[in-house]
Amino acid sequence: MGKVRKAIRDKLLSPIFAFIHDSRAVGITLIVCTLLSLVLSNSAWGPSYLALWETAIPLPDAIHIPHTVLHMINDGLMTLFFLLAGMEIKREIANGELSSLRKSALPVLAATGGMLVPALLYFVVNANSAYARGWGVPMATDIAFSLGILSLLGTRAPLSLKILLTALAIIDDLGAIVAIAIFYTDHISLLYLGIAGGLFVLLLVMNALKVNRLLPYFIVGIALWYCMFNSGIHATLAGVLLAFSLPLDRIPRLEHRLHNPVSFIILPLFALANTAIVFPADISATLNSPVSYGILLGLVAGKPLGIFLVSYLAVKLRIASLPEGLGWNHILGIGLLAGIGFTMSIFIAMLAFNTEAPQITAKLAILIASGVSGLGGFIYLRLQSAKRQAL
Repeated sequence: MGKVRKAIRDKLLSPIFAFIHDSRAVGITLIVCTLLSLVLSNSAWGPSYLALWETAIPLPDAIHIPHTVLHMINDGLMTLFFLLAGMEIKREIANGELSSLRKSALPVLAATGGMLVPALLYFVVNANSAYARGWGVPMATDIAFSLGILSLLGTRAPLSLKILLTALAIIDDLGAIVAIAIFYTDHISLLYLGIAGGLFVLLLVMNALKVNRLLPYFIVGIALWYCMFNSGIHATLAGVLLAFSLPLDRIPRLEHRLHNPVSFIILPLFALANTAIVFPADISATLNSPVSYGILLGLVAGKPLGIFLVSYLAVKLRIASLPEGLGWNHILGIGLLAGIGFTMSIFIAMLAFNTEAPQITAKLAILIASGVSGLGGFIYLRLQSAKRQAL
């Protein structure tokens, strides 16, 4: 009887395990969650669905941590995603695709071009309007969604391409966080920021002293996250800082433990919560605005243009080098995927615009631009892969 139950269980669960171990699973899951969220948001259940993410978590006000489900996902759980991404980058810097100065220079310079050109294009379109303040909106890249779409290519996407996009997107997010702190935040707590800096130094000292147990790092890491959150800086940055301080030999096992919970619990929740967008009654009228023109131009055209041009100049001037196995078609492809601004772009838009009308316009433009960029990047890289296989 036990063998029969085991056989039935294995038969039922084997498709689930096969899906989880498919490299395309994360991208498929994010797309399904996004579509489901958009449908629910614009259905009869819309008000209840939107209210779900704004539900208050019963915590004492004295505990200064996120108090809604949405903020707990974005500021709390997503820190683990950034920890996972940061560990991958640290491993590659130590002995992989980013191990030399010229190799690591490429994502830094590419991300810089991918921030400056979209911001400039938006500003040119909106220079004489009241919405020029939104120049930071198309700067951002949504690392979760861009990597999710790239994962749909499966083995057709070289590992070095994923690493480059991860590094570029993290640097892009850091740039967006700096822009938010300087231009879009009314108050930064220097006290909490200073304590956070001290805690990061402590983590580095622990690493230098060869503290190999992970528990002390996570205790200090939680304190670092708390200080980052209360400083006014995006708290998920704590995940990257913690990753860069961990002992290198402990990273592979921790990556393995975090991969499935992050990929199939945290990221789906992130997608569901952050794509709860209600479409306006007249979409065309809403989009007929310099705000939407600037965002669409910045994300769809500015991102790939900035990333490709700066990368090309950096390589030709011998400042940087392309990772082994990658060509210029790959750089253009990840430039397109970097146009998936989504959640970080929406976050900046909410800070940049004080009234509801431009906020709704910005959300819709970001959603469309991210969809076009994601689809365009996937199709372009898929076609390039097919061409290489045909040769």
